[in-house]
Amino acid sequence: QVQLAMSGGGSVQAGGSLRLACAVSGYFYKRYCIGWLRRVSDQAREEVGHIYIVDGISGGTTAYADSVQGRFTISRDSTDNTVYLHMSNLQSEDTSLYYCAARLNDYCPASESGYNYWSRGTQVTVSS
Repeated sequence: QVQLAMSGGGSVQAGGSLRLACAVSGYFYKRYCIGWLRRVSDQAREEVGHIYIVDGISGGTTAYADSVQGRFTISRDSTDNTVYLHMSNLQSEDTSLYYCAARLNDYCPASESGYNYWSRGTQVTVSS
């Protein structure tokens, strides 16, 4: 059973920075994708970025939504299977409930419905 434990989040003023961490545990596949998503409505979440990981290869392949490109960065610590979302120059529109999600043994999905495992959400609030 794969589990995703998220930590971080909180409140910050506009222009500030925060870091979210997603600790992945359980059964590991040779390749998997970790996505970072945030809620945009009662029914939907948007992906802000993802990292595609292949076991044995350091780092990973990342991609970001246009809305966060240049401000958000995803990194990985392979020693403890933790993926980080570094958020800088935060703006009020970044305020949301954030999640990390995993898709195993496959490439990163095109939408939130393609993720198989989810963390609990953590709130990020940016005040102007």
